[in-house]
Amino acid sequence: MKIYTLPIGPLQANCYVLVDETTGKAAVFDPGGYNDRLAALVENEEIESVDYIFLTHGHFDHLLGVWALKEKTGAKVAVHELDAMCLESTDYSLLPTEGYGEQTFTKADIILHEGDTIELGSLEIKVMHTPGHSPGSVCYICGDAMFSGDTLFCRTIGRTDLEGGNPADMDASCHRLAALEKDYTVFPGHNRSTTLSEEKIKNRYLRKIK
Repeated sequence: MKIYTLPIGPLQANCYVLVDETTGKAAVFDPGGYNDRLAALVENEEIESVDYIFLTHGHFDHLLGVWALKEKTGAKVAVHELDAMCLESTDYSLLPTEGYGEQTFTKADIILHEGDTIELGSLEIKVMHTPGHSPGSVCYICGDAMFSGDTLFCRTIGRTDLEGGNPADMDASCHRLAALEKDYTVFPGHNRSTTLSEEKIKNRYLRKIK
């Protein structure tokens, strides 16, 4: 598999394009905007089709490009059930009234739950519900890759003081991540990638978990 990283949107959230090189099928994670760079990327000759748009959570900076990308590619939009309303309401997506762009509403095609598995060509994408930053935050695991959204960052975690955030839920999610035995390359919602093994040592929120 191949992974492309594209910071995009009003807060430059990381948008990822995952390609199954065997079949050419692709999925886009967290399109926080839709611009010429993303359009060119999904039209890359190695991509046969964009089958899914996966949201790690429903905040505006991760989904403002969903409608345009869906119109362009016909991809199905997948989001956890507890964040699904973010696609239909700025009250839930937390989009400020000015200065951050407009949200064109759409509906989820696939409502996700803990433990779901979605096939993308020869790849399997597993859903791990990790609330705390938002009620429906998830991490997606595919092979050795983890798309962690705003749950886990390099050396820190997502904030819990926004509407729908919950420190106790975040603590429980951190415990679940720290308990994973396999190592993963972590592709977070903002800033640079890392590995789960590094975060268990260097991230104080995971390091404190025994």
